[in-house]
Order: sequence, then structure tokens, then C-alpha cells
Amino acid sequence: MLAMPEINHIKKLRNEKSLSINEICRRTGFSWETVKKYADEDQLPSEKIPPKCGMMYTEKWGEIVSDWLMEDLALKKKLRRNNINIFDALKKLGFPGSYRTVCNFVKEWKEKRLDQDDTFKEEYDRLTHPPAEAQIDFGITEVVQDGKVKDIHCLIMSLPFSNGGYTVPLPAENQQCFLEGLKGLFQQLGRVPRKVRIDNLAAAVVRARGKLGDTVFTEGFQLFASHYGFEAEACNAGKGNEKGHVENKVGYIRYNHFTPSPVIRDLKHLQEMLVKKTKEDHKRPHYSKDEKIQDLIEEEKKYCLALPENDYPVFKQETVTANKYGEITVDGELIHIPTSYQYSQLSLMTYWDAYKVISPHGEIVGEGPRPYMNQSRELPWAQVLKMWRSKPRSIAHSRYSPYLPGRIANYLTIDSIPLRKERVEWLLGLIMTYTMNEIDEEFYELLPASDRSAASPEAHPYGVNWHMYDALRPDAPVLGGDPK
Repeated sequence: MLAMPEINHIKKLRNEKSLSINEICRRTGFSWETVKKYADEDQLPSEKIPPKCGMMYTEKWGEIVSDWLMEDLALKKKLRRNNINIFDALKKLGFPGSYRTVCNFVKEWKEKRLDQDDTFKEEYDRLTHPPAEAQIDFGITEVVQDGKVKDIHCLIMSLPFSNGGYTVPLPAENQQCFLEGLKGLFQQLGRVPRKVRIDNLAAAVVRARGKLGDTVFTEGFQLFASHYGFEAEACNAGKGNEKGHVENKVGYIRYNHFTPSPVIRDLKHLQEMLVKKTKEDHKRPHYSKDEKIQDLIEEEKKYCLALPENDYPVFKQETVTANKYGEITVDGELIHIPTSYQYSQLSLMTYWDAYKVISPHGEIVGEGPRPYMNQSRELPWAQVLKMWRSKPRSIAHSRYSPYLPGRIANYLTIDSIPLRKERVEWLLGLIMTYTMNEIDEEFYELLPASDRSAASPEAHPYGVNWHMYDALRPDAPVLGGDPK
């Protein structure tokens, strides 16, 4: 794979100088296939799920050893197979690997699943302004949502030539939000500026211009800029006045679009409001030219680049490990992923507004909105009930017990462990069709026949008269009336 400067050089020769593939090959020395790939094809990042390598993971041997280790846990320690016994038994089955391969696999298996006592772990400023040049900056504004004041990060793009401005509200200023915001700004404009001047924000700049050399941009931002075709420029360190137009635009938008603080439902609602305000604002005349801003923008768009045909996927992929409680860290907050403790490593995909956790086998084991979105997410009841089915005694002390609706909570808190397990099985059969709240609301209609007869609690030794239980509530109807 070529380095980003070489890729950008090929694209410039192709798009700006209109050279043929053969001529670019002659100038650069690269093969025809390589030049064709980088000159005419989009180079988009893809989500890479790192598979476990080695015969213990890609073939049957790891599964065989795992089964043996699980069997041995039911035996006394002196009766269990050691590493040599396991290796000898595998050799008889035709195992082509080495003894060290077996030892490493057994060690990893035990470290992940067992405590030290071999018991299972608990899931614990430019003076001239030519057209097609833009300036970008973040600004913090204030809104009212759900009766509370909330700060919103707005990414603002100004066009000094036409004095036009566009705004995209975002929950944070990380790289995913920054790149997603740029996509939104370009879509509002309908074109891509040829040159974009930014501040030395961490989402795009690794090292500012100085004694050590020119600006060093992050690889993700370079790839984004290459896809859209614009030239990125960063201000000198501490020289915000070099993008003074957008600095003024941030203040203008804050005082004209966010005073008084608008009442919003969510970011999408705010975006709709800002688009409407922006279109109205562009109808005013330019401060020094005898034309409206919207007419100048249309003129400026002639000098801009067209939007690429393929959308750019914005995400960040990293490898994470769950702690002993089955939790991973997203945006500095611990999030419980019920089955994460089963894997030594997981892939965490973070988008501007959401996250996704993927197992080494490519299965999505958890997903939801990023914590800073302040959105609610469904509790993983299906996975929780599966854990309770295997450990029915843990229901009373589970972290999820306080979140059970009243009827279901009392239905599960019964002394008989076999009956408790039976009731968890009943819930498991319903949770794929109903939500937990729906099951609680239609509790009597969905209740098994053995528990449905309120008049015959003797039908089961641990039966509960649910009508009489509901009658104890202050707002309950008279006994004998509608149970709902």
C-alpha cells in the first residue's frame, strides 16, 4: 500500500493535470494496476475484524481442548489431564502442532475463565478571499432540552468570498464527530471547497507547524481529505486570527441563531431549525458587495469540487478487553456487555453517535448510542435471562433485578429454585416477541395455565394469587373486578 503523500500525488496528476494512467506510470515508476487503483478508485476504510490466528482457533483442535478442560473441571484436581496428557491425546487424533502451542492455548483458556482456585470467574489571516476556500471551527452554544440547559458543539463553516455560513450541531469534538460534521457541511453546500483552513484541533492535527516542520495531520483526516479532494491547511500555533472570518461567524451564529436559547427535542430537530435559519440568513445582502449572499454562494459553487459519488464511512476501530464484570469503557464510561467476558479480545467500533462491540467471530455482542448522546437504550433482557437460566440463584442479587417490572419481579422471587428456573424459561419464550414492559402489562393473559387460576393457588405448591397481590396496591380496583 502506498503512503498518503504518494496517493495524493497520483490523484493530483490524474485530476488536476489530467494525465493518462500510462503517463503517471512513467513519472512515478509505479505499476499500471497500482496507478489505476489510486487514481480512479475511491480508497474507503473498511471495518476489519481481526480473526484469531493459529490452528487452535481456525481448526477443530481448540474446541476439542476446550471440551476436555470443561469436563475436567467436574473432577478432582488429581484426576484432571495436564498439558502433557492433553498433547498426547491430541497427537493420537492427528494433531500436527507442537506441545508449546497446546500450553499457550490452555494458559489463555484458564486465564480468561478461571480464578486462581480453578473455579469459574464471576461476570464481574488571509487578506484576500478567493472563491472555493472555506474556514472551519467549533463553537459551543446553549439550548434547552427536556427543561434543562445543555451545551451543544457546533461545527461551523464560513465561505469568506460570499460570507456564507453553515452549521452542524454535534455532541462532541472527537474525530468521528468532526468528520461527520464536515460531511454534513459539504452536503448543505452541495459542493466541496477546494481549500479548507482549520485550527490545530486534535481530531485532525498530530503536530502543529513549527520548528519541527510542517503540520502533520492524522491519517484518518488525510484519508477523508483525499476522498473529497480538498486541500487542508492548518493555522500556525496560537494564530487563530488566520481564520478570523469563521471566528466572527461563530459569534454571529451564536448571537443570531441561539439567542434566546432554542428549545429542542434532539440534535436532528436542532439541525432542521439551523438549516431553516441558514437559508433565511443567506437572503440578506453582502456587507460590501451589491449582491445577496445566496447569489454569491451560487457563483462560488462553480469553483468548488463536486461531491463524491460514494459516501465516506466515518468510524474508529480499536481492540478492547472486558473487565471481570463484563464491562468495557466507551467515552470514559463503563458499559456492561453481558457476554463480553467470554472473549479475550473484542473489536469496538465507534461512530459519531453510536458504538458497536464485535466478537472475534464477527458477531455483534453489544451496540447502542454513545454515552454522550444521553439517549436511553434497551436492556439486554434476552441475554440476562439466559444467564439467570443457568444461575437461577443469582436473580435476587443481579444488577438487573431492580429494573424488573413489579409483577415480573415478584413472579421470579420465589424460594423454589426449580420453579424459578421454569419461570425464567417462560419469560425467555416471550421476550423475543414482547418487551419486558409489555409482558408486565399483559401479565395475566400471558401467564402459564398452571399459575393463571387465582382462585386455586393450591394448583401449584408455590402458586401465587396475583389478583390478591394487585389488590394490595392503593390504586388497585375492587377484588373481583378487572385485574388490569
